[in-house]
Amino acid sequence: MPRIQPTGYKTQLDIFISYGCKYKRKRGSHHVLTFPGANRAVVIPEYDEIDVDIIKNNMRTVGMTREKYFEILKKERS
Repeated sequence: MPRIQPTGYKTQLDIFISYGCKYKRKRGSHHVLTFPGANRAVVIPEYDEIDVDIIKNNMRTVGMTREKYFEILKKERS
């Protein structure tokens, strides 16, 4: 399994929306998404490269596996 690499915020938005998150609002430079059953919101900052720790925390929030992350990432890039 490859390592999770930093990506841009647009890629992260596409991944989490494809996974089932709903776009709620934008506050300043942060996009806020909700996911059914999640205890907190998924927050994606408008950075050119989002740090791996932020990506992993958002994945943990929605219960996304690494396999599913890379599957969606591959679809988004093709």
